[in-house]
Amino acid sequence: MKLDFISIDKLFVDRTNMRARQKRADLSDILPSIRARGVLQTLLVRPAEGDRFGIVAGARRFACARVIAEEQQAVYPAGEPIQLPCAILDDGDDAAAIEASMLENMARLEPDEVSRWESFVRLVKEGRSPEEIGLTFGLPDLTVRRVLALGNLLPRIRDLYRREQIDVASIRHLTLASKSQQQAWLALHDDPEAHCPTGHRLKLWLFGGNEINAGFALFDVAASRLDTVTDLFGEKVVFASNDAFWAAQDAAIAERREAYLAAGWTDVVILPRGEYFASWQYEKTPKRKGGLVYVEARDTGEVAFHEGYLNRRAARAARPETTDAKPVRPEVTSTLQTYIDLHRHAAVRAVLADAPGVALRLMVAHAIVGSPLWSVRVEPQATRNDAVRESVETCLGETAFDGYRRAALDLLGMDTERATVTSNRSYDDSALAELFLRLLGLPDPDVMAILAVVMGETLVSGGAAVEAVGAILGVQMADHWQADSVFFDLIRDKEVLRGIVAEVAGDAVASANKDEKAKVLKQIVQDCLAGANGRTKVETWVPRWIAFPPTAYTDRGGVGSVAAAARVAAVTPANPPETAGVLALPAPEAEPEMPLAA
Repeated sequence: MKLDFISIDKLFVDRTNMRARQKRADLSDILPSIRARGVLQTLLVRPAEGDRFGIVAGARRFACARVIAEEQQAVYPAGEPIQLPCAILDDGDDAAAIEASMLENMARLEPDEVSRWESFVRLVKEGRSPEEIGLTFGLPDLTVRRVLALGNLLPRIRDLYRREQIDVASIRHLTLASKSQQQAWLALHDDPEAHCPTGHRLKLWLFGGNEINAGFALFDVAASRLDTVTDLFGEKVVFASNDAFWAAQDAAIAERREAYLAAGWTDVVILPRGEYFASWQYEKTPKRKGGLVYVEARDTGEVAFHEGYLNRRAARAARPETTDAKPVRPEVTSTLQTYIDLHRHAAVRAVLADAPGVALRLMVAHAIVGSPLWSVRVEPQATRNDAVRESVETCLGETAFDGYRRAALDLLGMDTERATVTSNRSYDDSALAELFLRLLGLPDPDVMAILAVVMGETLVSGGAAVEAVGAILGVQMADHWQADSVFFDLIRDKEVLRGIVAEVAGDAVASANKDEKAKVLKQIVQDCLAGANGRTKVETWVPRWIAFPPTAYTDRGGVGSVAAAARVAAVTPANPPETAGVLALPAPEAEPEMPLAA
């Protein structure tokens, strides 16, 4: 290391600087003193291309100097560039540069925990162990491991924590949650009508109770003949005996292990029950290079199979031995690589614009797997009312859509029990490419049908888009909905009930019963729909609010679907374009195996 003064125009913030990703640093505490006395503390830099130097530590001092340089340039345009005192590191040691940056910055301004995690992970990738990181920064091993545990979180949860929208206690519990639990928690967090557990309640939500949900079974629950307990609504099925469940679950895990070995995997490591798979301790390694399968069994009964990983120590031991020779300079610099990437990107999208069939498949793959530039979420169909939730889950429309969804997932080779779109997912570049290539092998009708399912899962409930699509496709609600007890329980307006009676029984019956209680009016409607108690049976009736287009029973307004339909009508042209090319998929029966192609 040597000391020297370097012109400000030859300095830039190095990628190893832990503040390199900050868009705008807070300079309010140091700018006044630097403006008065200049930069007194040396910047830590390392040589870069040509005569330039990357700042490993001192990014805020550099930013202050740039502010002052701009002020001076406005007064003295021909002035000499500012010279800054710098300590120059030896070139070529990324890990040392990262450590230097962290030591320098942590001594001055405590970084947020997510920034620590990003830097610690980079150190781990450079070969530092958690123990070595702890020794370098004077931190207990447990503290380092807790920070690294943030790697178990979905990127969006880390971002919420960085923006202080999640408290420390809650984030500690979420690092122990499975990906599906994290996704469920985010769904509650995004739903303004739902209660999102935090702190101690979050811990109870994740780990409380000893019940094991039947949905976590890897075996056929019915064929196992294990005793189960179902709640009053039939929504939750749990095993009566946890010991019996684990005996069957362990046998199923053993079968999966044998299947992996038969498929050519070197080994399948079954972690002790309750031990979490800390991804930061492993490197992603393909099967052909000795990657293993790790099986993680949660106390909740959930089992996750992590394919293609290798313990970092084992991965380093498997690499060819390296010498202490000076590392070979890469063929291209980082800036040149960016140049290459951007020009190739420009060429590809220019050609892609003239290949709509390929673009369609790529768009579907992005919607399903995700991308750093895409944010697609499943419509949660959220409600606080359990009866409404059960009514929607069992209705004809939802049953039909579920048939399409399962058929789409089966065609893609995916688990039919999952959603087509995975909410709040982390980006997997190889998974995106694999799905894109699979879609390229499918005919257009199948791809269009899969796209329709994806769109259906991500269509916002209660919006104008639903009204527009329903009107264009001529949706007949009688084919997808039937009046149930929940519907009648929710109607309390007598003026509305009199209007419904007039629709199903006639104006004379409505007039004769206009002073009756709501209970009597509801019974008349139910008798007409069932053809009971001497009433003529009315077929395919739907209330005005549910039909397409919807209308109201009174002049009072306040019906969301009617208001949305009015917004659609306001922007509908006098001669709307024809909907040629829309695939008309046949509606599934009760429990069909639906073809995806129209």
